[in-house]
Amino acid sequence: MPIADRASTPDAEQNPSATTERRTHTVVAGPPEAGSARETALIDGHSTDVADGHPTGTVGARRTGTGETHGTDLDDAASRPAPVTLRRRIVTRVVTALAALLVLVTFTLPNRPWQLEPGAFLRIPLEGLLLAALLLALPGRPRRVVAALAGGLLGLVAVVKVGDLGFYSSLGRPFDLVLDWSLLDEAFTFVAESIGRPGAIAIALGVGLVLLAVPVLTALSAVRLSGSLARHRTGSTRAIATLVLVWAVLAAFGARIVPAMPMADTNATILVQEHAAEVRDRLYDRQAFANEVGVDPFRDVPGDQLLTGLRGKNVVIAFVESYGRDAVTDAEFASIPRMLDESADRLATAGFATRSGFLTSPTIGGASWLAHATLLSGLWVDNNQRYRNLLATDRFTLGDAFRRASWRTVGVMPAVNQAWPEGAFYGYEQFYSGPDLGYQGPKFAFAPMPDQFAIHQFHERELTGQQDRPVMAELALVSSHSPWTKVPSLVDWDTIDDGEVFRRGIIGTPTAQARTGYRHSISYTLRTLISYVERYGDDDTVLVFVGDHQPAPVVTGENPSHDVPIHIVAKDPAVFERINDWGWQDGLTPDANAPVWPMHEFRDRFLTAFAPTRSRPQAHPR
Repeated sequence: MPIADRASTPDAEQNPSATTERRTHTVVAGPPEAGSARETALIDGHSTDVADGHPTGTVGARRTGTGETHGTDLDDAASRPAPVTLRRRIVTRVVTALAALLVLVTFTLPNRPWQLEPGAFLRIPLEGLLLAALLLALPGRPRRVVAALAGGLLGLVAVVKVGDLGFYSSLGRPFDLVLDWSLLDEAFTFVAESIGRPGAIAIALGVGLVLLAVPVLTALSAVRLSGSLARHRTGSTRAIATLVLVWAVLAAFGARIVPAMPMADTNATILVQEHAAEVRDRLYDRQAFANEVGVDPFRDVPGDQLLTGLRGKNVVIAFVESYGRDAVTDAEFASIPRMLDESADRLATAGFATRSGFLTSPTIGGASWLAHATLLSGLWVDNNQRYRNLLATDRFTLGDAFRRASWRTVGVMPAVNQAWPEGAFYGYEQFYSGPDLGYQGPKFAFAPMPDQFAIHQFHERELTGQQDRPVMAELALVSSHSPWTKVPSLVDWDTIDDGEVFRRGIIGTPTAQARTGYRHSISYTLRTLISYVERYGDDDTVLVFVGDHQPAPVVTGENPSHDVPIHIVAKDPAVFERINDWGWQDGLTPDANAPVWPMHEFRDRFLTAFAPTRSRPQAHPR
């Protein structure tokens, strides 16, 4: 298009500064649509798009007095944005795309580790569509406020999802918003003892910064996307309407790429509902548990009516860390049941009988104290709120029963490295923590000492020499605790001394081979217990050993069973006559048909089986 002639006035010629007020208008051909055009104003030699108010960076052409044009060709200049403006546009679009990706990933992120597949993110979140529709309906400032609040809340949902991923990976359950904050200290301690305190601090700081940054970034992303929606209102409305229709069709047909994860997604809503229900249940559970604690049929039974079927026996109850059903049923761990079968045959040759079954533990992957409390108290203790409330009561534990019946009660916990007042609750007259045992050998991953050393120290201190009373002991064995990277070797009992001998035999397993390390560690602890019976067991020995929980899902896979094996070993046939009605199987390898009890039933069944009347007393609420 021709450029309009510039008017020359005497004022302009006499006053050059007046040229700064000049405006030259031109109509430049726009996009190729028929009949479209853009009006461009030439300001100080640069063109500005009047329609959107953004400079195009085109150098304008001036007509000389002869009517000829000089400078850059107008059509070429109008079609090439300046480099700075082009980069700005590219950065703007990239940032907007990243914001959209962050919001989409936050909506579709699974909260279970076994669902973390690429297909899990190819879903349409209904909540996202509804939020976009709401933002389109709001004016400027309210839209930005709602976007910021919704984005921040979405970031918090993402943090909860990350918490769920961690807890499902380690404990086989979701993060408890009410009770699990206290476990963060336990997690820090575990990491510090595994890789060192500086590394644990660095990891904790990194995780903390990431978790704080997520809600901020999602809020900023939501605000940015809300502005983009408003600037392209017509196209955004059509896109959202189309996606809602697609969502409805996918929901009607149940379409999915990843099993159990529909493409028509409502994951965020379900997650919020589940955790809200969990918070409500925790608030009501305190009173419910208090009522359970108050009902105890054995609380007032006199000592001479307790455990008469075990009079004169030394009873050892050993918890084997992470010893779960998978250890005796998973084909990859077939060497463990073979070893147990061979051990049962050797024990039978030495005059010992064995019986085995399963208990259902209240926990998976960790929190062993919940399993100990459940078995010894006869109450289902599946969370820290119940555990803390239990310790504040005078519940009659299995240790209390033995103590009332004139046994010397002992607790041995090599992983405890500080004062442990819980020992008084469990009825222990004597408690041995890790430092009390005097170990001088090497550390084995999480375990401060080998199980063989802890068992040997217990035997030397409590069962050697003259005894005025039989002993009942609880042993918390930890050599099979994750991360299973260093496992001790079984040594001759006579060479143990202060533990230096364990430096000679260490089985190392790469961290990536968790299942291999787990198999080695479980095999080590079980062989140690059986070797102890072979070496020191006699007619008055009764050994009960039980798993506290299944290992973490990194070993068991998704949705593992809560079952753990339990075994009893003794020489006296009268012990097994008392438990014939339990239905436990002969040997040390329970199969799929072995009976399964909830772990909290063990205390009452045990006290009933070895009571003089063989009947459970009547329970009266307090």
